Amino acid sequence: MRKLYDAFMEAAAAHAKWDYEVSMNILHNRKKLFLLLLMALPVILPAVAHAASSLPAVLGGKSAYAPSFFSPFVFYVSIAIGLCAGLITGCIGAGGGFIITPALMSAGVKGILAVGTDLFHIFAKAIMGTTVHKKLGNVHVGLAIAFLVGSTAGVTFGGKLNRALYNANPVLSDTVISIVYVVMLGFLGTYALIDFLKSRKRAAASGAVHGGEDEELTVLAKRLQKSSIPPTIKFDQHIVPGGRKISAWFVAVCGAVVGLTAAIMGVGGGFLTFPMFVYGLGVSTATTVGTDILQIIFTAGYASISQYALYGYIFYTLAMGMLIGSLIGIQIGAITTKVVSGSHIKGFYAVAILAGFFNRLMALPGKLNKMEVISISKTTAKVLTNIGNITFFAIVTFFAVWVISKFASNFKQLRKEATLTGVIAGEKGVS
Repeated sequence: MRKLYDAFMEAAAAHAKWDYEVSMNILHNRKKLFLLLLMALPVILPAVAHAASSLPAVLGGKSAYAPSFFSPFVFYVSIAIGLCAGLITGCIGAGGGFIITPALMSAGVKGILAVGTDLFHIFAKAIMGTTVHKKLGNVHVGLAIAFLVGSTAGVTFGGKLNRALYNANPVLSDTVISIVYVVMLGFLGTYALIDFLKSRKRAAASGAVHGGEDEELTVLAKRLQKSSIPPTIKFDQHIVPGGRKISAWFVAVCGAVVGLTAAIMGVGGGFLTFPMFVYGLGVSTATTVGTDILQIIFTAGYASISQYALYGYIFYTLAMGMLIGSLIGIQIGAITTKVVSGSHIKGFYAVAILAGFFNRLMALPGKLNKMEVISISKTTAKVLTNIGNITFFAIVTFFAVWVISKFASNFKQLRKEATLTGVIAGEKGVS
């Protein structure tokens, strides 16, 4: 279990690094910023003018589940959610996407709409600022093709399953998504908290990332690579003389699982790619990173468009708000790491993940009651849901305020460092 958690964290770090590069590519390009402004104007202007203030302040309601109501409140909340996710990604160096779907659902967005919107937000950011060309040297074409074939099948099935659950019973759809997040965030949050507590006792702990050449194959990886089920793919020739071989079917199965999970949870799926590739298939970390970045763009794009956008399950106002917020948050978070201790960062990450877990856990009794699985009063269910929402937003808001305050109080110091770094880089370029 510990190795699985380490792989999850490595995947989160790789995704965060890619997210940061993509965001910086957008922010440092005037044409892309201008394009973003043009895209946002139809959303920002009505929000500022409060043109839709008469509409409900949430998406859907207790009896209406499908309509995508727009209001200034919803747009402002989406910016705040994107900002917090960006701060977590930039400051902690791990994916903040895990909090987006729970946060949207807590704000009143129905689960299927939150999933579709989050996937579209990932895809939109990737298309606008993609730096995937820098990673293509580590992408093995054979592995990528086999993986994407499986991913396509997984995404298609996952999207159909989500829509089928929603059409059968909207509450059932929300319940299933919440349960998936409770299990996933509970596992990650618990191990993140244990890791934080241990790191405080071991000041010398470095939290090193796995290295490609030093990786040792697991028993499962050795068994799968011994299998000769055709067609087989040869890879990692730069690490092992003659390379390693794996059946394309095993790679496709991994892709299907990642695609299925991504389509149901509304995430890129990278947190599963790492443990499956590194520990399951015996692929080097470098090759895994390249393939993971490629699959995130494809998976998010295919899932958001073919499985959600075509059926009306994407709310573009929310996606635009999250994109704007995350671009700001990720830059502030990345800069603030220079004046924030690593111990505090680990602690906040664990607490943020557990806050998402607690939020979805507290929402379950009310949903199970609506489905008549359990019997509790509506008042009790509402109180539990409110406790989960208040706790979640209080923790995330506290983290955001803390990071921004650190950034503001150390602004002069950070600006000097940034200026000095720029001068040094310029001198190197001249020389």
